[in-house]
This record gives sequence, structure tokens and C-alpha cells, in this order.
Amino acid sequence: MAIIKVSNQGFSGTKGVTLADQWRLTSNITSNTDPIQSNLERVDDASSTKIGDGMSVSSGIWTFPTTGIYLVLATAKGFSSSSNDTFKLLSYVTIDGGSNYDLTTETTLGSESSGGAGQSATTPFIIDVTDTSQVKIKFTTSSMASGTTFEGDSSHNKTSFTFLRLGDT
Repeated sequence: MAIIKVSNQGFSGTKGVTLADQWRLTSNITSNTDPIQSNLERVDDASSTKIGDGMSVSSGIWTFPTTGIYLVLATAKGFSSSSNDTFKLLSYVTIDGGSNYDLTTETTLGSESSGGAGQSATTPFIIDVTDTSQVKIKFTTSSMASGTTFEGDSSHNKTSFTFLRLGDT
């Protein structure tokens, strides 16, 4: 994914993307996890960067640094060693500080072949962060059968989470 700088000519107020941040899973997940809270790192490759303050995560609950409209991309790379397995990476958002969560995206991977297969998919969604103390996001895994894996790696992105602040709320 490329980040494009937009000219400020003719605009007033905040211009362009003011936050771009990407995190990845550093090791595999092989069981249901709610929320994903360990083996996460901000992408730190020599060619990577972030714009703005960036996201923070504590105990698997993600906090947005400022209000605004965000595009969130949840990318899942997984493997199933069995046929007819399906397993899911889910995104949940709360607008009340964590009392209630709404399912916002479901990325389902699986295998139809008897030899197993690897797959990847990205699920985008837009979230309106009106209050950084109340609007939070978490990612979970579910339907993890024996032989299913969400893949992680500390040297390159497999399962990853991208956050882009698109504009003001």
C-alpha cells in the first residue's frame, strides 16, 4: 500500500492523511483468542514509517490517538491442514469504552482441499472516532480447529492491521 502526499493548495484546515500506522502479528495463533493481545509489533522494516502519533494497544484493546474518520484494514494470512475448515479474524468496535462491542468485520479463511491450503484476505471498514476514550477496537480469532493457523512473522507482514486517519469527524 502506497501513501500519497496530497498538495495543500486550495484547502483549509487539516490536509491529507494525518495518521498512517501499521502493526503485525509476530508469531502464529493456533487457537481462539479474544482479544489478540500478544506478539504484536509496529511494522519496523527499514522501508516502513508511520505518520502522526500512531495507535496504541493495551491488553488487546486499541486506542485511537485523535478523533476523526479512520479506515482500518484487517489482513489475515492463514493456513489449514484439513479439508472443509473455516476460521475467522473478527473486528469489534465499542463506542462506550468497552461495555458493549459490535462486530464490524469478519474475515473467513478455510480449506476445501484434503491437503490443506494457505490463504490471505483483507477486510476494510471505516470507523468514526468521536471520542478517543470511548471508541476502541479489538481483533479476535474464532472457529480455530486443530491444524488451523493465523500466520505471524516479525520480519514481514502476514497477519496485519493498518490504520489510516482520513479526515475530521
